[in-house]
Amino acid sequence: MCTARAVVTTTDPVPPLLRLAWLASPALPIGAFSYSEVLEAAVEHGLIHDDASAAHWLSQQLMLLARGDLAAIAQGIVAWRAHDEPTLRVLARWLRVTRDGAEARLQSEQMGQSLLVWLRAQPMATPAQLALLVDCGDGHAAHYAFVMSLALSTIDVPVELALQTQAFGWAENQVQAALKAVPLGQTAGQRVLTRLAAEIPAAVAAAIATSPARRQLFAPMLSILAARHETQYSRLFRS
Repeated sequence: MCTARAVVTTTDPVPPLLRLAWLASPALPIGAFSYSEVLEAAVEHGLIHDDASAAHWLSQQLMLLARGDLAAIAQGIVAWRAHDEPTLRVLARWLRVTRDGAEARLQSEQMGQSLLVWLRAQPMATPAQLALLVDCGDGHAAHYAFVMSLALSTIDVPVELALQTQAFGWAENQVQAALKAVPLGQTAGQRVLTRLAAEIPAAVAAAIATSPARRQLFAPMLSILAARHETQYSRLFRS
């Protein structure tokens, strides 16, 4: 099911692989560069201090992403392509209630709204799909992963390829955050990215294999560090 191709509902002049690269690009105007996703707090508390510790931290983050938001995106792509509205509504709510801190909620809502503005200007999603996306929010801002699942569902590629490009885009952004926060040199950053790129295929496979009942984001230490980051004295990033 997760390797099924999209049902093309719009005429998009941009080739599928270029669309995937565009959606994973740091140039996408959604503000991803302003979030470290707790990496900055981990540096402040001595958990990250060089490229090896940064690679270990981000490797663990990647697996958390796989069983949480990447799994949700995979299921969202399938549901959008199947026009499965009940599943989409459940997924939108799960994404909303699993943000357990102010910064995580702000990031998900800000990036989601920015991506929605971009998506509305592209010949990808139909008006009906965009209307359903907003309606699924029940008055709340759409979560980034939910909007991204719609965008990716319109591209005629397997789910696996869509998730791999998204995971690499996330890894690239996190390595850039590490370069600034640790700080790391460019060569050290490339070593971290090399490790993450090698681990992405297994993470994506795990995400696709994760059922909705087993999807979860339970990470107490990460939540504690995120709360501490809210009052951290000196910060470069918003999370």
